[in-house]
Amino acid sequence: MAEFTLDDVRRILRASAGVDEQTDLDGADFADTAFANLGYDSLALLELANRIEREYGIEIPDGDLEHTQTPREALAYVHARLAEVRV
Repeated sequence: MAEFTLDDVRRILRASAGVDEQTDLDGADFADTAFANLGYDSLALLELANRIEREYGIEIPDGDLEHTQTPREALAYVHARLAEVRV
């Protein structure tokens, strides 16, 4: 199974929810900036979860990613889910 990285979070956000031209997904603070401050709402997080499920073959219960506030928190959550699948 492929590794999931911050670059994957960035790629999926760009592909699924788009990017406001004022949003800097390449900035040094990307990982620790709140999704809301990046311009992503709960609908964008739902799309992020759906894309991760399809691409990585894991199940993310409805609303779970809404409890993550930043890309780094989402990354940690997905790593935990991937670890569960590998066991």
